[in-house]
Amino acid sequence: MSTNRTEHVVVVDEHDLPVGVAGKLEAHRGAGILHRAVSACLFDEQGRVVLQRRAMRKYHFAGRWSNTCCTHPRPGERPETAIVRRLREELGVTADGLRSAGSFTYRAVDLRSGYVEHELDHVFTGTLVDEPRPHPDEVMDWRVVDRDRVAVTDWGAGIYTPWLADVLRVAGIGLSQ
Repeated sequence: MSTNRTEHVVVVDEHDLPVGVAGKLEAHRGAGILHRAVSACLFDEQGRVVLQRRAMRKYHFAGRWSNTCCTHPRPGERPETAIVRRLREELGVTADGLRSAGSFTYRAVDLRSGYVEHELDHVFTGTLVDEPRPHPDEVMDWRVVDRDRVAVTDWGAGIYTPWLADVLRVAGIGLSQ
């Protein structure tokens, strides 16, 4: 959910060591500044993956399908705390058994907005507890998808966020591409 105050991200080096703080939009301009991010990949009780479609109001990669939730830890905020906060803010949910699955680094340019993601992303997995109640400024739709269907998705179709396939791999879903 947006606030009136300027959001900040934690700038990191390639080893995830903090080297500073930047304004969120500043970190996503130009070549992009490497910063810390967190992503959740939740599963329902049948083991299906929970995906969300980003709201059209998002400043980059709007309208694209993505993993359950993602955000940036605030300065001084632990990644575990940030993902729990953001699951509530974006989808109105909690997760059982939330645990770290690993991390990866990526860089992606949104050709429509011109913004750049350059993130060291910590991925968390868990089980969806509540029925999602998405915040309309953040999420325009959500669905659960069988792992077999996700595994053969055409990631180049342009309807998914560029980080989704990597989040799913780190979360333990074998992908064909």
